Amino acid sequence: MAVVEFHLGETLTMRKAHPCGGTEWRVERLGADIGVRCLTCQHYLLMTRSKLEHAVKRAPK
Repeated sequence: MAVVEFHLGETLTMRKAHPCGGTEWRVERLGADIGVRCLTCQHYLLMTRSKLEHAVKRAPK
């Protein structure tokens, strides 16, 4: 399986909606864990790369 590249400031669409109803997230941190922020309620979440790859609906281009 190819590694999906994520870039700072990139907007991602998740498969499942956040409890606030938002599905759009922005990448804010790259490293061992990837930090993403919900664009609806501004909640910040750290996820491992593998979990984020499975959670993203549309892979970044």
